Amino acid sequence: MRQAIVHRLPRALRFTFAGVAALLLAACAGGSSLQMDDGTGEGARPGAGNEHFNTLHPSQFPIHGIDVSRWQGAIDWRAVRTSGVKFAFIKATEGGDHIDPRFRENWDNAKAAGVPRGAYHFVWWCRPGHEQVEWYKRNVPYDRDALPPVLDVEHQHTSRTCRKKLTREETLAKMRLVLREMESHYGKKPVIYVTVDFYAEMMHPNEFSNYPVWVRSTKYEPSVHYPGRAWTFWQYQSDGRIPGMKGNIDRNAFYGTRDQWRDWLAGRHQRPAS
Repeated sequence: MRQAIVHRLPRALRFTFAGVAALLLAACAGGSSLQMDDGTGEGARPGAGNEHFNTLHPSQFPIHGIDVSRWQGAIDWRAVRTSGVKFAFIKATEGGDHIDPRFRENWDNAKAAGVPRGAYHFVWWCRPGHEQVEWYKRNVPYDRDALPPVLDVEHQHTSRTCRKKLTREETLAKMRLVLREMESHYGKKPVIYVTVDFYAEMMHPNEFSNYPVWVRSTKYEPSVHYPGRAWTFWQYQSDGRIPGMKGNIDRNAFYGTRDQWRDWLAGRHQRPAS
C-alpha cells in the first residue's frame, strides 16, 4: 500500500464509494462501461474474476471499507463508523524495523469506535522474511476479534535504498514463509494485497489461490487486470472523502453480501470468493 517510510513515495493504492455519482466518475475513468444496479449488493455475484461482460461496479457490493496509515493524520473513528465504513486495514509495519507511528493509535481507536480492523505489513524485499514476520508479530497485538493479518506485496521501483528484485522463486518462497508464520501466530489465514504489475509477474495465474486476495484496480473492474482470479477485497478508489478524515482516502469493497460479511467476521473466511 505504499504509504511507506521516507525512502519511498506515498503509496499508489486507493479507491471508494463516496456516493453513486462519485463511483460512476471513478469507475468510468478507464473506459470500461460499468453499469449500476440498485446498489444493495444483496445477491449480487459478480466479482470472482469470471465476468464475461462489463457490468461489475463497486456499488453492487454492500460492504465497503478503507485502508489507512500515518498519512491520514488524526482520525475521528466514531465519525468514520457513522459514515458507513464497515472495516479498516491499518498500516502496521514495514520491513524489519519500521512501524507506522500512528498504528497503535489507529488500532486502538478503531476498535473502540466499533470498526472491524486488521493490520497490514509492507514487504521490504531487502530484508529476510523471518525478520519481517517477527517484527510484525512484535508490534501487532494478538486480538481474536481482529480481521486477518495482511501481507502487502508490491514492486519497489521508486525506492532510493532498496531496488533489489528477487526472482519469482525467491519472491514466492519469502511470501510463503511470512504467510505461514502469520497464520500460525494469529490463527487466521492472511490476506494478500497485490498490485497489478506484481500480480502479473509473480502471482499470475494461480499462486496462493488458497489465500484471500485484495486487489487494486482503480480504473477497471478487477477481471481486466486479474483475469480468472477470485478476489475477496477490491481497492477501487484512491481519492475518496469521508467524514472524520482529512484529504483523500482509499476505498475498498468486500466481495459478497451482508450475510457473507458476517460469516467473514465470524472467522468463516478461509476460502476466497468463487
